[in-house]
Amino acid sequence: MFKRKRLSSFLVISLLISSFLLMNPSLASAASGGRIGGGSFQTPTAPRNQNYGGGYGGNNFRGYGSGYRGGGIGFPYLLPIFGFGGGGIFGFLILMSIVGVIVNSVKNSSSFSNLSNSSIVSQPANPSKVSLIQFQIGLLASAKEIQVKLRELATQANTSTSSGLQRILQDTTLSLLRTPELWVYSNIETGSVPFALAESTFNRISITERSKLKAELTSNYSGQITSSTNDESNPGDSDSTNEYIAITILVATKKNLKLNNSVNNEQITDALRSLGSISSNELIALEVIWQPDGEGETLREEELITQYPNLKHL
Repeated sequence: MFKRKRLSSFLVISLLISSFLLMNPSLASAASGGRIGGGSFQTPTAPRNQNYGGGYGGNNFRGYGSGYRGGGIGFPYLLPIFGFGGGGIFGFLILMSIVGVIVNSVKNSSSFSNLSNSSIVSQPANPSKVSLIQFQIGLLASAKEIQVKLRELATQANTSTSSGLQRILQDTTLSLLRTPELWVYSNIETGSVPFALAESTFNRISITERSKLKAELTSNYSGQITSSTNDESNPGDSDSTNEYIAITILVATKKNLKLNNSVNNEQITDALRSLGSISSNELIALEVIWQPDGEGETLREEELITQYPNLKHL
């Protein structure tokens, strides 16, 4: 049985490596950018004690999507990942988090099987699922008023409360909804992970997107506001020769959202309305990242496509 578990773990890791090799995202920086966001991932309930008679004895350990059933190993979150958003780097990062849980489960399974009839162990409550959404859009450079709006939000918005984050999400989606004539490229990816994995997965995706920026000139995250300057650029309007503006909206929510990977204006409109309708009670974390943000900086079409390879032309 243990060999079978090790084989299962090996197959999952092999799948992970193969998926990574098939991707070739470029993380080279093209321009400086800005960032607004914040959030709080809190444990939903406290642990409880449970008596496991006769080892597992038919009891189901449902810690991660019923991963354990009578000592067996299930893969409840692997298949759905490839049904969301086209399986880009977003799907890879979610898969990596799920694989980590499965590998740890394999390592720990032998110790659980050695429990005596009278053993009392602490079992965490079933973690709820968290929906993760990554909305990306490439706009014509004439959408500079959206850049100005985002910088204003970074200066004024309260990113330390759920209601403040919800306002940022609404204002951002409204600004985009009012300028459909500027939409050129888009990509939407969604996935669902256990609550216990949501924060680490969200942070991995955030780091991936932020690494595409040469610098974060404008930032307001969890109540900390910064405005950086350097020798190369300052926050301000992009150069008149700038061709595109890229905006990424990253959301973690309790709301079960499965958005289509938009390929036309109607689907983008529906997706933005769905994101804007998320209530403050449902919103767990938010990041809005845009590029460029530096005075005189440009983001040309080839740079946009290289930086965001999953974008689809409308």
